[in-house]
Amino acid sequence: MNVPSTIRWERERLAVLDQRLLPSTVEYLEINSVDQAVAAIRSLAVRGAPAIGIAAAYALAVSVRAAPPAEFESTLHASAAALKGARPTAVNLAWAVDRLLAKAVAVPGYRALAVEAELIHQEDRASCRAIGEAGLPLISPGSRILTHCNAGALAVSELGTATAPLYLSHSSGTPFHVYVDETRPLLQGARMTAWELSRAGIDVTLLCDSAAASLMGTGGIDLVLVGTDRVTANGDVVNKIGTLNLAVLCSYFGIPFYVACPSSTFDPATSRGADVIIENRDSAEIIGSHTAQVAAYNPAFDVTPAHLVTGFITDRGLLESPAETALNDHFIEAGTP
Repeated sequence: MNVPSTIRWERERLAVLDQRLLPSTVEYLEINSVDQAVAAIRSLAVRGAPAIGIAAAYALAVSVRAAPPAEFESTLHASAAALKGARPTAVNLAWAVDRLLAKAVAVPGYRALAVEAELIHQEDRASCRAIGEAGLPLISPGSRILTHCNAGALAVSELGTATAPLYLSHSSGTPFHVYVDETRPLLQGARMTAWELSRAGIDVTLLCDSAAASLMGTGGIDLVLVGTDRVTANGDVVNKIGTLNLAVLCSYFGIPFYVACPSSTFDPATSRGADVIIENRDSAEIIGSHTAQVAAYNPAFDVTPAHLVTGFITDRGLLESPAETALNDHFIEAGTP
């Protein structure tokens, strides 16, 4: 792979790749405070559910590094609340922050939090590789695969979620072709996924989001792989806006629709997708000097009902045709934190 690291933690200093500048510029933002971390998360300088969780974990540790002992607990909880409020939809953010809060109860102090954040980072690397291994059987020689948004190396620590099987298949010499939705309005597919896959030497074709149906209708797609920001207890999938479109199209055309995610993205506390707060973005993302100046509907995510999901590719294996009981058994009984 030839993709820059999303998050750098070197000599106990945190820096995140500024993904707003990709693909033309590779530049890192130093994060020295919770306010800087929140701004980076809200502005999508760092994005992708696992990457946001990792960055938030490090940022929470950084926030208490210089806190006097008497102010450790108040600083910790204020920082945690600010981070958890930065983006409401992706569950990994709250999961990582809550994990560090639990560690602080058991072992108070900056050093313990920094070690826990490092552990989350290491676990994500292992999780991505396990997802890749689980998804390998789905990719046959000559497969034509469509993906949406960026569930790649730029959204995690390495390899990605939906792209992890692609990277491992490519490294094993399997020939296949990937179609990438541009993913409006912020073009995460065009700016990030197409960029990182092409840098890795994978055959890539970019298409407008609205061209997916046409391509499927001509028999041009064998498999759709997407990531997700949250999977609710019943198996509903909350992912980048436009994911539902693909799932409906796959159901119509009889194309397998798989969702790749680590265990930390499963949210057993939320019963269904309709209960998830969907982040609405600034209208300026879709209204500009060349558009009509009208009201804008700009949700960042949509909800794909569980019955449209063929299966989940996880760090604990491939889960086909998952019912709610199977999901809970797969993630919770296997040891989801």
